[in-house]
Amino acid sequence: MQNQMINLDNFAGGAVTEKLNAELLKVLANIADPNTDHKKARKVSMTMTLKANESRGLATVTVDVKSTLAPSKGVETQMMIDFDSKGNVVGAELKSGIPGQTYFDGDGVKTDTGEPVEKVENAQSSKVVQFK
Repeated sequence: MQNQMINLDNFAGGAVTEKLNAELLKVLANIADPNTDHKKARKVSMTMTLKANESRGLATVTVDVKSTLAPSKGVETQMMIDFDSKGNVVGAELKSGIPGQTYFDGDGVKTDTGEPVEKVENAQSSKVVQFK
């Protein structure tokens, strides 16, 4: 047998090239994703495993292709922590920037947790008992 190089485009019926291109597309999509760190390196690895038969005249070849992607960036927010009327701990996302402060958005005035002020006021007014 002569020294022959393997053409990866045709190896395993072209499946190796298909696998390599599929993983490369994953890496390119990960690079284009604005939710990932552009500075993190991505990697495409191809591993060929050869297992020879007993006479050493034939080998079974397994080709694995995998990619290592950059993880999505974390998302940060603030959470207020308090206790309810029964003493159970509760939490709510702080949306106004300062606990207890209301704010405006496109839908009107909101509480510090993002609920419409009218909804909270209506719920509180229904709990008022008649004073004499």
